[in-house]
Amino acid sequence: MRILLDKFSKSFGTTKVIEDLTLEVADGEMLALLGPSGCGKSTTLFAICGIHKVTGGRILFGDRDVTDLPSQARSVGVVFQSYALYPHMTVAENIAFPLQVKKVAPDQIKREVDAIAALVHIENLLGRRPAELSGGQQQRVALARALVRKPDVLLLDEPLANLDAKLRLEMRSEIRRIQLETGITAILVTHDQVEAMSMCDRIAIMNAGEIVQLATPTEMYHNPRTAFVAGFLGNPPIAFLRGTARDGGFALDNSDIRLPLPVGTLSPADGSKLTLGIRPEDFGPLGDIAIPGKVSFVETQGRENLYDVRLADGSVLRSIQPVRGDIAVGNEVAWSASGAKVMVFGENGARI
Repeated sequence: MRILLDKFSKSFGTTKVIEDLTLEVADGEMLALLGPSGCGKSTTLFAICGIHKVTGGRILFGDRDVTDLPSQARSVGVVFQSYALYPHMTVAENIAFPLQVKKVAPDQIKREVDAIAALVHIENLLGRRPAELSGGQQQRVALARALVRKPDVLLLDEPLANLDAKLRLEMRSEIRRIQLETGITAILVTHDQVEAMSMCDRIAIMNAGEIVQLATPTEMYHNPRTAFVAGFLGNPPIAFLRGTARDGGFALDNSDIRLPLPVGTLSPADGSKLTLGIRPEDFGPLGDIAIPGKVSFVETQGRENLYDVRLADGSVLRSIQPVRGDIAVGNEVAWSASGAKVMVFGENGARI
């Protein structure tokens, strides 16, 4: 089911949260609304499911205008961060509840519950109550309850926030598997860029009620439009160097370091404020733009190390490398950046 937000606006009293936002989610696509707290992503999700009444614009499911329809008339399944399971009901009863409200025949309810329980791998838990389940099991029950009605749209609001790291990894792949197997159109709201990149076909990064960029995870990672987008994607995050344009290159503030700009970069006017973005995988011993500094921190991550290198102006570049024993905190290093992968941003934060 295609979803279209057509010039969608939402205000709370005199506070405008979102104004004239247009977004189309393709049939069968899983899209992430990604951004910091307060950017408007949950507000958008709640408007799609009918919890929030829109202030302006339209919401379409396919060609059907659902803008003024209540939640129960929209054919949406919603999974909340809190799971919201009924504690006095068994797993089977929790999953069956939406079908009972629709007055589906008992024998059909059992067939549907058994089928969806098998899909989310909880068929052996149907007789338990929520208090007897782990967080990951409760999340699967909530997902099964949302899907059992065969909704047109699945909405996921920070669904993995309450899980530990190992369970988050497991449930990321499980939710994606179920979404692909069912072919349902899904929207994921998250502030976690790893969730967005690993689970979704496309990402819409939001900031201050606007979509800053809409692209596939790979395209957005390698070609961010702004420094905000570049800083939001990547773990460990990208590092930024602040400076000015000088003689066709880059002069790092408060230091004697001068760097060439990547080939193909439009030459900014001398004195223009610039920001260079360098990802950890693009800085190390093998680059072609030398940037000397001193190792200020080494973080062991098992099969690789993360090195922080402090430059003359106090800026820090990060480098991910295989574990090595010849580099320690305090060592001077003459590592380099990969010039073709350095990102250049203007004073307004836009990519040059």
